[in-house]
Amino acid sequence: MHDDILKLALDLSRTTGEKIGSIDKIMVKTQILAMNARLEAARAGGAGRSFAVVAQEMGQVTDEVSALSKDLHSAIAANAARIEAAGRQMTLDFRGKRFADMARNAVEIIDRNLYERSCDVRWWATDSAVVDAAQAPSPQAHAHASDRLATILRSYTVYLDLWIADRQGRVVATGRPDRYPGLVGRDVSSSGWFREGLATRSGDDFAVCDIERNAALGGASVATYATAIRADGQETGAPVGVLGIFFDWEPQASAIVRGVPLSEEEARTTRVMLLNAEHRVIASSTDHVDGEAYPLQPESACGFYEKGRTLVSYAVTPGYETYRGLGWYGCIESRIAG
Repeated sequence: MHDDILKLALDLSRTTGEKIGSIDKIMVKTQILAMNARLEAARAGGAGRSFAVVAQEMGQVTDEVSALSKDLHSAIAANAARIEAAGRQMTLDFRGKRFADMARNAVEIIDRNLYERSCDVRWWATDSAVVDAAQAPSPQAHAHASDRLATILRSYTVYLDLWIADRQGRVVATGRPDRYPGLVGRDVSSSGWFREGLATRSGDDFAVCDIERNAALGGASVATYATAIRADGQETGAPVGVLGIFFDWEPQASAIVRGVPLSEEEARTTRVMLLNAEHRVIASSTDHVDGEAYPLQPESACGFYEKGRTLVSYAVTPGYETYRGLGWYGCIESRIAG
């Protein structure tokens, strides 16, 4: 509808200009005829005197019509320009609000997805096989826990791997030793996810790290969730180890940003992104490099603004359920038509 209004304003301006141009051409011809008539009247002398008066009147009428045409052209052009400007702004506002809603929806979808990850890690940390591997370590307990983690991974395909680390930060069991060999015995005590997971206050708490590439998992980008494994699986039990789960970020996030419903025309001139709290691009519908910083200038929780010939729409994560989010943004950058 907004594009139709803008098109109507442009068509009105063009059609009016064409018609007034036609009138101007007719007036030019009439002026030439009036001038010729005066010349012929002058040549005829006294016999052409009355005809000269008519020719003069024709010239005056022509001048008046030409002046009126000029004024009409100016007035219509000014009003058409105002309609065009209003139409463009209306279209821009509509698109900005629509894209801001889409940006919010994209970041809400990923937050709902990550909320489920926070539920998973807290649930699986109470599994008896996981608890035994940390609380009563033995080759048999570790093997049983590894089998249990493998079973989980066959059902939850969004994870690359699940690790159990003892209280000292040594990995004692993983879910995919065939795909990622040599991880058992690895020291992860200095890893952020282990330290933060071990420091959780109860079984209701969890730690989540920002998106980063994990060299031990083939350099894949992961969202890592962790929580303490507690004695006897009790909510307030003493920490006996840490469970870390590694969410396969890239395919999940890519599906979200590429799944935003855009028209074919919009898709050619639009980039959909997820940004972390530091405005670093962590997912994009177009190619991007690791660590790319996007110059977002948010003025509110959800909105849009113009930057040159670009419209930037954004929305900060509202969180979901008990997951407060990490201050991420959904962001849509679109090129403004000339």
